[in-house]
Amino acid sequence: MSSRPLTTTSYAILGLLAIQPWSTYELAQLMKRSMHFFWPRAESNLYAEPKRLVEAELATAEVTWNGDRKRTVYSITLKGSEALRHWLSEEPAPQRVESEPALRLLFGNVGSSAELQAAIARVAADAEELVALFRELAEEITRGDARFPHRMHVNALVMTLFVDQARAASRWAEWAAREVEAWPDTSKPDVEWTLRVLRNMLDGQPVSDAT
Repeated sequence: MSSRPLTTTSYAILGLLAIQPWSTYELAQLMKRSMHFFWPRAESNLYAEPKRLVEAELATAEVTWNGDRKRTVYSITLKGSEALRHWLSEEPAPQRVESEPALRLLFGNVGSSAELQAAIARVAADAEELVALFRELAEEITRGDARFPHRMHVNALVMTLFVDQARAASRWAEWAAREVEAWPDTSKPDVEWTLRVLRNMLDGQPVSDAT
């Protein structure tokens, strides 16, 4: 039995196996379809993780053949189901945000206006991509083509959370691009503009009201 502690990715895969058995390829496709935007690390560990779950007796592996092609299908065990339920009962870890565009914005005073605009554009493009993906999934559900209809309610919770965030990011990107375009210099702060924007933020006002 493996003594390696389970990671959040371990539980993500157990959650998928709790739906039904999957091959590693199918797990990878599901990760891309449903978890890419909020758990991108999952795919990078995907091919090794099911084997670790088998070693820990949380999953089983069955080799099947389709003609001369070998296929390994993983299934969750009773022990794996119990581990998944125990994980769900625990306090979630704090949310983490990983954003290279945000890092580039943070150090944008060293670069050019065009480079700041490129980072802002990346935020807008990512938001557009996420909304498009979840719109497609939502349309499948609303027209009665949900792949897993018994899970549509929890899928709706996740989709609405991230679509709302993406739409907010899109509005921010539109505002930020307009503001940066008017900056005469990226290296020197406009103190009046900065204080006005931050005061609006503290008051809970939309950033666009600060312009």
